[in-house]
Amino acid sequence: MSPEVKAFFDDATNTVSYVVIDPNSAKCAIIDSVLDFDYASGRTDTASADAIIAFVQESGLQVDWILESHVHADHLSAAPYLQAQLGGRIGIGDRIRVVQDTFGKVFNEGTEFQRDGSQFDALFKEGDSVHIGQMRVDILHTPGHTPACLTYVIGDAAFVGDTMFMPDFGTARVDFPGGSADDLYNSIQKILALPEATRIFVGHDYKAPGRDQYAWETSVAEQKARNVHVGAGKERADFIKTRTERDAQLAMPRLIVPSLQVNMRAGQMPPAEDNGVSYLKVPVNGL
Repeated sequence: MSPEVKAFFDDATNTVSYVVIDPNSAKCAIIDSVLDFDYASGRTDTASADAIIAFVQESGLQVDWILESHVHADHLSAAPYLQAQLGGRIGIGDRIRVVQDTFGKVFNEGTEFQRDGSQFDALFKEGDSVHIGQMRVDILHTPGHTPACLTYVIGDAAFVGDTMFMPDFGTARVDFPGGSADDLYNSIQKILALPEATRIFVGHDYKAPGRDQYAWETSVAEQKARNVHVGAGKERADFIKTRTERDAQLAMPRLIVPSLQVNMRAGQMPPAEDNGVSYLKVPVNGL
C-alpha cells in the first residue's frame, strides 16, 4: 500500500509532523506532533496542533494512532491535546523505560514519577505491527540517537524520526545519554535494507548549505547514494569518527530541558504543585 501523507512543518523547531492516511478508509495516524512553547514566558500554545486538528476534521478522518518516534529533545509533544480533540491511542517504543529511568534521575523526579511507560497507551518493540484502517504499520527499533527510537514502516513509506535527515544533511546526533554512534550505524543499515523505492520521511529539516527550500521526503535509494554521513557505502569506523567529531561541536537543543520533562510523560506537564501551577526544573550543570 501507498499511504497518503500530509506534512506540517514547524518553523520554530524545524520539526515535521505527519498525518498518514489509509487511502482505502477514513483512518489515519499522527506522527511526531508539536506543542508550541515560548521558553521566555513559560507559555504553551496549540497553533501547530490546531492546524493538524483542522486538517483531520475537514478531511473527515478518524485518528487510530498518535505515534512518537522517540522522546524528543527539541520540541514538546502535543499528543495529549490531540488525543482529547481527536481520539486515538498514543504509542512509543518500549525502551521509553530506559529513557524515563535516565532522565527521571537527571530531573530528580522521585518515586511518584512512574518509569514503566504507563503514561503511554501502547509500547512497541522490534517486529510488532499495528493497523491504521487496512494499512499495517511495521515497527523497527532504530536506536542510536536515543535508546527508544523507532521507525514506522507503513506500506511504501518509512517515518524515521531523527535517525536520518535529508541526504545533504546526514544523520542524527548521538551525544545524549544512551546515544551511540555504533547503534545508529546499525539502525541506519536496517532502514537502508528496505526496498530502494521506499519513501523516507524525516523528522526535521534545517536546509543544508546551498539548499534554499525545506524538504522532508527522500527515498532509500537516495539515502544510499547521497547521504553525506552514511551514503556510498561509507564504512562504520568512518561514520563513527565523523559523527563523534561533529557532535563535539554541537550545542544543546534550545528546548531540551522542558522537552524531556514533558515528553517522557507522553506530553503531559509535571504534576501541578499546591498552588495549581506546573513547574519545569532546570538541572544546573546536569546535562
